[in-house]
Amino acid sequence: MSEDWARPVVHWEIEARDPDRLRAFYRELFNWRIGEGPVMNIEPGIGAPEPGPGGHIRQGEQSRVTLYVQVRDLHASLDKAEALGGAVLAQPFDIPGGPTLAGVADPEGNPVMLVQQ
Repeated sequence: MSEDWARPVVHWEIEARDPDRLRAFYRELFNWRIGEGPVMNIEPGIGAPEPGPGGHIRQGEQSRVTLYVQVRDLHASLDKAEALGGAVLAQPFDIPGGPTLAGVADPEGNPVMLVQQ
């Protein structure tokens, strides 16, 4: 019997009440190429230096999915998120021995963590 392996994340979905509004938000905030139609495809591997996404589990007040997206400039990204109809949830903070993070919500309230490149 061979050794088992970790199951990687291979896809993610953002469900939206107004998909066109969120398409514009994420396209402008992260420079993503997003398709059109009832299922708006977003190409994998958009300019990331890492081979694939990692993740973690933590206790929280509610169940939800949060994306962690690398950005070049946290402060500029926070300003841009607000200008695009989102909200700042957490100002930049350091993870001991790790990256600097900040939190935003998209125009429908979905959380997104920004990771300083």
